Amino acid sequence: MWTDTLVVLGAYLFGAFPVVYLIGRMRGYDLSKEEDMHSGLWHKVGRLEGFTGIAWDVVKGGIAVVIVDKVSDFGRGTVVAVGLAVIVGLMWSIFHGFRGEKGNSTSLGVASALAYKAMPFLFVPILVGLLLRTLPRVLDSTQSRDERLKFGGPPSMSLPLGMLAGFALFPVGCWYTNQPWETTVGGIVIFLLIVTKRLTAGLCEDLKTARTSKRSILFCRTLLDRSYL
Repeated sequence: MWTDTLVVLGAYLFGAFPVVYLIGRMRGYDLSKEEDMHSGLWHKVGRLEGFTGIAWDVVKGGIAVVIVDKVSDFGRGTVVAVGLAVIVGLMWSIFHGFRGEKGNSTSLGVASALAYKAMPFLFVPILVGLLLRTLPRVLDSTQSRDERLKFGGPPSMSLPLGMLAGFALFPVGCWYTNQPWETTVGGIVIFLLIVTKRLTAGLCEDLKTARTSKRSILFCRTLLDRSYL
């Protein structure tokens, strides 16, 4: 029991360790002021650093789950709890005053490690959203190659919707592929964490300067991961 608790606590601290933020600081940028650290790292520091930060956040969730699952005798519930703890650590980091990143990347890594057979349910909506967001910008002949790789332009609606749909369908995929019930419940909790982070990150500041109704802000945050259309 105590061993399980310590492992889950360690997973939280592992997820909370601010690697993306530290990469930015090493290059002279304070990413804590950015709406999205990954986007800030990509655009303001560099594509290599941005790719490294995204890749690390995806991989670290999977690493934690695989190590606890394959290298130890912990039960399935503890394995799922470890994955969830890494996500919570990233979203509400003790090293950043319990603020943190949005958690999509790490949630992808955790979900993939927990139930790879359910991956089509998760990744197909996300890939559709990503292609709808990215292809028009990459194929825009009016921009240079460097400009296209910056993925600039207005905020995307398709990618946040794809992410939301993917994480909503992941528990369905777990059930459909006969995963252990703990994994299916973990998938539901991942979805709820994603929605909770969307709803709460910077909410007080947005409500103080609201340009529309509170209901509209909450609706946009849930579906589009931002406060306004």
